[in-house]
Amino acid sequence: MSTWPGLHPVYTTSQNIVIYVCKGGKSQFNFKVQYREPGKRVRTPKHIHLIIDLYMKKVGNRELTFQLVDHLLDNIIRKVRPSSSNPPSLQIFQPNHVVQFQALDRYGEYSVEFLLILAELIIIQEKTNYPQGTMTETLFRLFREEADIFSVVSAATFRGRR
Repeated sequence: MSTWPGLHPVYTTSQNIVIYVCKGGKSQFNFKVQYREPGKRVRTPKHIHLIIDLYMKKVGNRELTFQLVDHLLDNIIRKVRPSSSNPPSLQIFQPNHVVQFQALDRYGEYSVEFLLILAELIIIQEKTNYPQGTMTETLFRLFREEADIFSVVSAATFRGRR
């Protein structure tokens, strides 16, 4: 695997999607999350991508999708800490976390493995730049509480401080 200039590989999924981070400018340890699927260009994920995929998974298996969101809320959002290094390291994810949610891989665009890694890095990024920020937590709570789609999409596309 070659390293892209300025990109630091953090994890490679079982589908050979490489998840990278690169230095950001908002704080000393700020970073941007990016990924590259085989044969495609490097992309920068946004909260809305995660939420759309969760909606697709919810149509396929509502209960398991809610269990996945509960895992994100209880085991990742509440436990990760701001990064004190650049590039950052994953703090929570273990490959065995995927097993209980793997049936959701049949639905949506992304694998559970990819979603768990991406969500954890986005949450670390938020806690690093906005220690009191709750955007990602609010987003997942709204989804979990089955708020109207307008509220969830608005939270996913918010471009300010929360």
